[in-house]
Parts: sequence; C-alpha cells; structure tokens
Amino acid sequence: MLMRVSKRGMKTIKRLIIVVIGLLIFGGCQSHISKQEKSKPAVYFRLAEIHPPDHPTTQADNEFARLVQERTNGRVVIKVYDSQKLGPEMEVLDQIQFGAIDFARVSTGTVAEISPQLNVLQLPYIYRDSYHMWRVLNSEVGDFFLESIKDKKLIGLTWYDAGARNFYNSVREIRNLDDLEGLKVRVMESQLLVDMAKALGTYVIPMSYGEVYSAMQRGVIDAAENNYPSYDTSLHYEVAKYYTVDEHVRIPEILIASQKIQDRIAEADLEIIKACAKESQAFQREKWLIKEKESELKLKKAGVIITEIESRSEFEEAVRPLYDQYASSYLEIIKQIQEME
Repeated sequence: MLMRVSKRGMKTIKRLIIVVIGLLIFGGCQSHISKQEKSKPAVYFRLAEIHPPDHPTTQADNEFARLVQERTNGRVVIKVYDSQKLGPEMEVLDQIQFGAIDFARVSTGTVAEISPQLNVLQLPYIYRDSYHMWRVLNSEVGDFFLESIKDKKLIGLTWYDAGARNFYNSVREIRNLDDLEGLKVRVMESQLLVDMAKALGTYVIPMSYGEVYSAMQRGVIDAAENNYPSYDTSLHYEVAKYYTVDEHVRIPEILIASQKIQDRIAEADLEIIKACAKESQAFQREKWLIKEKESELKLKKAGVIITEIESRSEFEEAVRPLYDQYASSYLEIIKQIQEME
C-alpha cells in the first residue's frame, strides 16, 4: 500500500537529505584533514647535554624541548641526550657546526675557544654579583654576543646560569692572594682561565675534569675551581675540604643551535624555537638557585671549610692585564658592562 506524502512532508524529507549529505561531506573532509595532519611528518632534532638528568641545565633543556613541541603543535620535536651521550662539549660543538647535532647546551668558555669575543663575558671579576651578570646578559650586550657567533655556523638562543666559580684545595684556607701562591691547580679547559690562574700565582696543571678526583687524592694537584653544585656532585669535597668564595669568574651557559636546522623548518617555527629558549631561561635560573643552596648546605654539613677572601681588589689587580690581552677590541663594551647598574 503506497503512502501519500504531502508537499510539506516532501520538503521536510528533502531538507533532511540535504543535511545528511552535508554532514557526510563535512565529516569526510574533517577525516581527510585529520589524516593529513597526522601523516605530516614531524621534524626531529637532537640536543646534546653533558650533565645528568637531574641537573638544572638538563631540566631546562627538557623544558625548552617541551615548550617547542607544544607551541609548534608537534611539528618540531627535540630529544635531549644527557650525561654526555653525544660526547664531551668540544666534540659536540664541532658536530653542531657541521649539522651532525642540532642543539646543545654548552659552557660559554667552550664556545669562546672558537669565538674569542665571548671571552668578554667571562673575564675575571667583570661582574659584581649574579644580579649584575643577568642585567648584562639580558640586555643589548647579551643579545650582541648571541648574534656574534653566526659566523661559526651557530645560532645563539639564550643564556643559562652556572653560578660563580671558586677555588678549592686540599692544603689550606685561602684568605688572600699570598695563600694561592705556588698551589698546583687544575682549571677549566680555557686558555683565559689558565692565564688567570697563573696571574694569581698558581702553577697550572692541565687535565680533564674526570681526572681531578684521583689527581687530588694522589697529590698530583692541590687545587681546582668550580661552582658549589659541581664541587658537590663530583665528590671533590671528599679530597679537597677547603672551599674559597672568591667568585673569580661567572661563566654563563649558552643554548645554541646549528644553522643547518634552518634548512628543515619554516621561519615561523624558528622564531617559536627562539622564543621558547628565552622562556626556558627563567625555569633554569630558578632550578639553579635551588640546587646551589642545596649543595652549599650539604657541603657545610659534610665539614667543608668555606672561606671568603679578605679583599677582592688585590685579586682584581692581579688579573687586570688579561683584559687587554683577551678583549682589547671590546674595551668600550667592557666599560658599558662595568657601569651597568
């Protein structure tokens, strides 16, 4: 039996059919777009870090990577390789220049070996304190030095904290310049720091960081220098119980990228990467301050003898010739740094 449908009913049916077809078409498009987005390959990068997973810079590396992946909607993925898995800093720096590694967190001292202008930022006693250093690094001066490494096929992204480096030794308390005289000291692998230690009256013995503990234990060296967390985590306080707060240098860490990454991502994503790097700085600085205080308290409980120098001026005077030796082309910038409030 056939049913008769009114004109109004026919119109209603037609509308329903149009709606259903529209929904099918829209759903199909959405499904197609979703599949396209899912099938679009993400760009994967590697970031090299020498410190262990719980170190403040490693934590900041991971925060940087998280921000980049989030802000690019997964288009850019950065994998952090900590604990020196991709090699020591100098080797990593070589590979970044050739694009074999994409990102790295390294010491400014390491980069200064190929970009000597960065020595300005690690001249002995150039900063009054931590606040002064960060006023400099987050100013036009800091931006200038981030840009200055472009000719080495590097992109300077941001600065991280590494505190102040201080001398520690197994022989005696250091209160003045005379107390340093003749000590056999290992310094960071930087010609500037080697010359600084010599200017302060010490006898420099080069060696890798990993050899310091046993060398101190056997009397091959008497002293070394580093910040509180490194002195703590390396267990050097077990063989060198005298720690002198002289803050001879503050060497910031630098987060860098290979210029080769520009061949693999859009300019917009590169700008996102730069913004995320800047944002991660505050995270790292907060983590650093916490770790620094934890290490200081731990060392005091362990019986480390912590001494502050009597007069910084005699130390400053002893190293003054290094300013002309290492930064004669940047004396105006040095003056600007020293006068910065």
